[in-house]
Amino acid sequence: MHRRQFLRSVPLAAAAAASASLARAEDGFPSGEPRMKRWVDQRWVLDNIIQANGVDWDQSHTNVLLRSCGLDVQNDMIGLRQRVKKYADIIPAFEALAKRREASAQEFEKDEALVPARDNYYFAAAYWATAMWGLEEHGPRIRHYNDKKRENFTKYMKLADHKIEWVEIPYRGKSVPGVFHLPPTYQPGQKVPVIVAVPGMDGFKERSVALYADSWMTRGYAVLAIEGPGYWESPVRGIFVNVDGWIETGKEVVKWLRARPEIDANRIAATGSSFGSFFSAAMISDEPAFKACAVTGTCYDPGGHAIFDEASPTFKKRFMFMSGVHDEAEFEKFRKTIDWKDFAPNIRAPFLVLAGEADELCALEHTEAFIKALGGPRQLVVYQDSRHSLSGPATANGPEPRIYQAEWIGKRLKAVPMTSERWFVENSGRVQKTQIG
Repeated sequence: MHRRQFLRSVPLAAAAAASASLARAEDGFPSGEPRMKRWVDQRWVLDNIIQANGVDWDQSHTNVLLRSCGLDVQNDMIGLRQRVKKYADIIPAFEALAKRREASAQEFEKDEALVPARDNYYFAAAYWATAMWGLEEHGPRIRHYNDKKRENFTKYMKLADHKIEWVEIPYRGKSVPGVFHLPPTYQPGQKVPVIVAVPGMDGFKERSVALYADSWMTRGYAVLAIEGPGYWESPVRGIFVNVDGWIETGKEVVKWLRARPEIDANRIAATGSSFGSFFSAAMISDEPAFKACAVTGTCYDPGGHAIFDEASPTFKKRFMFMSGVHDEAEFEKFRKTIDWKDFAPNIRAPFLVLAGEADELCALEHTEAFIKALGGPRQLVVYQDSRHSLSGPATANGPEPRIYQAEWIGKRLKAVPMTSERWFVENSGRVQKTQIG
């Protein structure tokens, strides 16, 4: 290009770029990744921590996948721990696993080996979804991963041992996505209880029901796993974190469930894990159809001081993406809305919280304050020395959190009376019980 032509083209290119940026803003999608100072300043520390501790440096990502996928992915997880040496390794590592499992599923299906085909489609969907976890920029790549996740999960659904459906829950002129499961034992004409599952901010709806021996499926419950405002697939649609939006979502979820002939509308319960402990509480707060809620690993620190300011910088960066607020100064204002004080007193349904005494993402004092604010019967179970992930001697020797959660909800849906109590589970497994006034 001639020098004069080049100089003339610069203003035009700049104008075109500005126009494109404005178009994206009008579409409701922020441009680029969240701009966060601690992410830049501490990136070298983060990479060194991952070098020393592996992919599970902040939470046990591999154990969560093992729980949902089963032991058949154990070698995948071993290879993943060996491959991931820095943050930038995570996405390509999961993408490679996803492609390999997808190819295996296709080969098994060609050979009419439908059980391993089914399993591998489930694994591939989980890996494509997990590859989305490190993407905090809207664009073709995250949409491609999301499409691949849905494509593989759809193929799994067709081969699964129980009925599964994609769900769309109305939300402010759009819709938030969900997955609906009926238990394998379901018979036409039955009405079964249902669990509305809200995953953590690092979780996604497709893994909310385990491939094998799922605790809800084996107990005869239906499960509706949802990704409300800000969760996983919702930001890809331009639907970002909104506390009032979660309260609205609770009402729409109940409308959807009441329209289903398979569901006993008198036996609707909710669960949440990690940040799902907060959003599931918001979801049920203005909807009396929820008869119980049980959560694990809490996030009740108003404004999220510990998780956003003290924990791995990945948490704050991820939540900025979920909120659609990519400017840090603006996010500092927005995070003040992440507070339960306005809705917790409205919760009348029985509420169970299973928390770690040493939770690094939410100090126990905030969980205690939330429990105190609830308007109905409640139980707090605190595991000695346990961190956010609820593991260690107290969970091994005392009531196992997820088993206790399932049995507790079963009693509540049968209207078994309960006493508001605080349990402290010692490392020995001994439980100290005190009443909550």
